[in-house]
This record gives sequence, structure tokens and C-alpha cells, in this order.
Amino acid sequence: MSEISENIKKYNTELPEDVTLVAVSKTKPIEDLMEAYKAGQRVFGENKIQEMESKWEQMPKDIEWHMIGHVQRNKVKYMAPFVSLIHAVDSLKLLKEINKQAKKNDRTIACLLQIKIAEEDSKFGMESSMASEILASEEFKKLENVSVVGLMGMATFTDDESQVASEFKRLKTFFDNFRSEYPALKILSMGMSGDYKLAIENGSTMVRIGSSIFGERN
Repeated sequence: MSEISENIKKYNTELPEDVTLVAVSKTKPIEDLMEAYKAGQRVFGENKIQEMESKWEQMPKDIEWHMIGHVQRNKVKYMAPFVSLIHAVDSLKLLKEINKQAKKNDRTIACLLQIKIAEEDSKFGMESSMASEILASEEFKKLENVSVVGLMGMATFTDDESQVASEFKRLKTFFDNFRSEYPALKILSMGMSGDYKLAIENGSTMVRIGSSIFGERN
């Protein structure tokens, strides 16, 4: 059994049943993704739309493709025919574009709102107040081809576990508050290779793991 298959099996044994594993396969060749696929993995995360589109064209059609990177509005049309979940939606403008392209493809596309919880400036995301404004707005309610199904966030890249845990806790609190008003929110996507255990302890239902499955990126 290949190392990739072993890693997939390890995570499937280790992760709680209610936590979805997104295998982050960006920059990795199709052979590597197929190793994971043969080990039973069906959810893959990519951060470049063209790369994801090329893999989608060549790989089995029962795969769920998740767009986990920052999304430029002019690229949405390339993934609209097939993407299952867009993790990093950080504006109403982007939601409108996703809605427009989903409509052209006669689909409804699931999205997560990305909330900024990290202290680093480089991390994208919106304030939680902006997320609640969007969800309450008339403009959002008119969008028939997108469904916001949860929240996503990235913690600060630091060895300070207490800081990471407190950022995850903050996102979980936002999530619980939003859910009381919007029960359709089911997914809390937080946690990557280095901090997924902390994320799960703090309520994550979806973890994005790349290097610990496929090895370091080239």
C-alpha cells in the first residue's frame, strides 16, 4: 500500500465520524490523487481554478471538488459547472457572481463565508458583522443559485497553541450564533495539517489536510 493510501486510512480511522476530510491536492499530480481516490477519498480541495478544472476533466465523476483558495470573480465561470463547495467567500459581490454562473449551469452552488480570525494581514476573510449583514440583506435573499451552508476560517500561523485555540473558539461562537438564526448553516471548516486536532476539539466539522497526506508541496 502506498504512503498516500496509508495516510488516508489513518485519517479516516482517527477523525470523528461527523468530521469531513478534505484532501488538499493542489500542485499534486493526478497519480497522487488517484492513490487517495483508490483508498476511498472522495473530497479534494484545490486553490487554483484552472488546475482543479483540469483534474476534474480527467478524474472520476463521483469526486466532490472544493475550492479552498481565494477566488477571483472573473474565474468563477470555469468551476461553476462542477464545483461542490466554495470555502473562501469573502464578499457579497463574489456571492452574486457565483449565483450568476451557477444559474447559467442550472445548478445551486454551496458556499462557506470566510471569517477573518487570524491576526495576520495576509489572511483573507470578512468580519463576522459583515457576514451577518450579508445573510440578513435583501440582496442575498434574492440569490436563488447559491446556498450558504457554513463558515470557514484560518488561524494565525504560529506555534502558540493557546492563540490558535482561542481563534478557533471565536469562530465556533460566531457559528453557533449564526446557526440559531440560520439553521441551514451546517459546516464549520477550520483546521489544517498542523492544527486540525485543536480545530476538532473546538467544533470543526471539516478539516483541510494536504502535506500530511501527499507530502510537502514541490
